[in-house]
Amino acid sequence: MARYTGADCKLCRREKMKLFLKGAKCDSPKCPIEHRPYPPGEHGRNRPKESEHLLQIREKQKAKRIYGLMERQFRNYYEEATRRRGKPGEVMLQILESRLDNVVFRAGFAKSRDMARQLVMHGHFLVNGKKVDIPSYLVSERDIIEVRPKSFEMTPFVVARAEAGDRQVPGWLEAIPDKMRVLVHAMPSRAQIDTQVQEQMIVEFYSK
Repeated sequence: MARYTGADCKLCRREKMKLFLKGAKCDSPKCPIEHRPYPPGEHGRNRPKESEHLLQIREKQKAKRIYGLMERQFRNYYEEATRRRGKPGEVMLQILESRLDNVVFRAGFAKSRDMARQLVMHGHFLVNGKKVDIPSYLVSERDIIEVRPKSFEMTPFVVARAEAGDRQVPGWLEAIPDKMRVLVHAMPSRAQIDTQVQEQMIVEFYSK
């Protein structure tokens, strides 16, 4: 499975905002964007004004990087969103939010989506009692996600239980840290998704 293997902090600097790809480091003074809030590279400080088309590309790239996806997979999500009822941009974000790795991250069981993806791939989670090791697995309303009993005392999950009160869980999910369980009460509305992207610009980019 292809994935980005470069420096995550460069991605944040390229988008000139924190994408929260490195967990706790993003909230610390060590975050590079605190000291260099401009794109990397020799001409990072002096980039020309971007056209509407380039702004659309940047918005797409930002969303891809937040959720840790490559271009083909991201476009497939957009195409799936256009086949469903509702506004394509909002439906696409709803699909992205319902990925298993994102749910694990949103519930506070991992410090970043990268970490959540790794934990899922290593088979530490059950969905409705069955092991699922596919990060892109899409959860549904009333699903129950929980850590496998054999994995319960692993360090990442011990830390997650100890820090359970530090992260706000979105209203469409209910996290039960002492049982390492997540209940999916509903699919998220746009108002419940705090991802800082202008999804309409992504729709306009792909609609050309």
